[in-house]
Amino acid sequence: MNKPTTTLIPPYGGKLVDLMVPAEERAHLLNYGNRLPAIRISARIACDLELLATGAFSPLDRFMGEDDYRHVLDEMRLANGQLFPIPITLPVEPGPEIRLGQEIALRDRKNHVLALMTIEEIYEWDIDETAQQVFGSTDLRHPLVAEMHRWGKLNISGRLRVLNLPPRYDFQELRLTPAQTRACLAKSNHSNVVAFQTRNPLHRVHEELTKRAVSEVDGTLLLHPVVGMTKPGDVDHYTRVRTYKALASRYYDQDRIVLSLLPLAMRMAGPREAVWHMLIRRNYGANHLIIGRDHAGPGKDSSGKPFYGPYDAQQLAEQCSEELGVNVVPFKMLVYLPDEDRYEEVSKISEGISTASISGTQVREEYLNNGKPLPEWFTRPEVAEILSESYPPRHRQGVCVWFTGLSSSGKSTIAEVLTVLLQQYGRHVTLLDGDVVRTNLSAGLGFSKKDRDANIRRMGFVASEIVRHGGTVVCAAVSPYRATRNDVRNMTGKDHYVEVFVDTPLEVCEQRDTSGLYAKARRGEITGFTGIDDPYEPPQHPEVRVSTVDQSAEVNAHKIMDYLVSKGFVRDL
Repeated sequence: MNKPTTTLIPPYGGKLVDLMVPAEERAHLLNYGNRLPAIRISARIACDLELLATGAFSPLDRFMGEDDYRHVLDEMRLANGQLFPIPITLPVEPGPEIRLGQEIALRDRKNHVLALMTIEEIYEWDIDETAQQVFGSTDLRHPLVAEMHRWGKLNISGRLRVLNLPPRYDFQELRLTPAQTRACLAKSNHSNVVAFQTRNPLHRVHEELTKRAVSEVDGTLLLHPVVGMTKPGDVDHYTRVRTYKALASRYYDQDRIVLSLLPLAMRMAGPREAVWHMLIRRNYGANHLIIGRDHAGPGKDSSGKPFYGPYDAQQLAEQCSEELGVNVVPFKMLVYLPDEDRYEEVSKISEGISTASISGTQVREEYLNNGKPLPEWFTRPEVAEILSESYPPRHRQGVCVWFTGLSSSGKSTIAEVLTVLLQQYGRHVTLLDGDVVRTNLSAGLGFSKKDRDANIRRMGFVASEIVRHGGTVVCAAVSPYRATRNDVRNMTGKDHYVEVFVDTPLEVCEQRDTSGLYAKARRGEITGFTGIDDPYEPPQHPEVRVSTVDQSAEVNAHKIMDYLVSKGFVRDL
């Protein structure tokens, strides 16, 4: 006899949105879509499209029109009054195909047709307003604020017909839609479902926390890691999912856990994002969500202060809990008791009791970066082994040293000396000079702001790939705009990016200029020249600042080497 299914909390709005076209119509519409004007969508928009199509963003059935967008910014609600904290929009650049009534095909970066869209609304949006309302900050160290500077200036909205979900070839058995996840959860005899939002590896403390949460409500755990886009520099999802699979299959009651992957593009919006995660998990069948300290926080701003308070997300989530129908399970601080071989809440420990704990920073800096094995009381052996395989010691990890400064400031000379020193210390180095990159990678680009940004992002992309594969890359480019430099920082991961500001005054750069470009710019023979009639935005908080007025290139290169040694990227001789 089949086990009776359990009644789960209904989706937000009453039913799951389904934007997938019927199978019998797909071939015809795909042929039709191949003849339509098309726009290429980013990986972020592809994630949003997938979750719109499968109902994870229910009741939303399209990228937001202006009325919904404005209400979400101002009130965290759709125009009809339903709670929705994050704007889901499709930004595009103006073009002949962007006009009302036009049908377009949405293609991914590999040119696959994913959906057809009828443009029913076109409206402008403002970066600073959106950033301030959603993230509470316009600081360019916030990864989404920096990223938004390369989004299109118009938002479009209209009916969607989804033909294909973005192709995913990894962990396919775990890539469950909201409907499929609900079907798995309903097979249990537990109507309470506790979702655990995670973008990090799970250690013993997380295991203990989730088991306690499930026990307290007599429910099922929905282990629901984000595998779309997370915080730059996070552990890659391939490594993380391997650890989740090992833990879920060996250390949890199989009748009390469902592991499902969430292709979400996170915004790192702190409090608003916590509420968004509650809404999404309700659509997947959960009526409880564990919300941790600094949930979905992006780290620190340009001044070194956290963007959000440690409990801001929990507080806003609690305020919205009743309306959403999802209970907040606060992430309780647990520590290990060595004498009793168990974990306990900090608030329940008597004075004088011996405790042990390891922070996330310690995991990276004291253990993984030094090739030191994690203790078994902290993490399961299977997890420790997977992490050690994926994360070599710090001196074998990738790093990008990015020189920025005015033309003729001395960037290239210091970069060349640094490259030699790094090789002396045993690191294989790729040197990317701005002029060389323009010739070989960005031929055809001009010197408009758009083209300069495109050049720097191309350079940043190459650098990020080198870093991802454990290499060392030294980049020297004027890179005048803060937003673009911060975009590159996010591409490479902030823990693997070292910004060096070559702080040479404009008048000194002009005196050194053997090519005569500054003089031509002064005479108006060339326009848009950085420092003359186009701005240079100096770094506000670079990792290293050097001067070429009173210090030689060799002295400056050694200063940067000292910094790299102090951070563990280079082993001292």
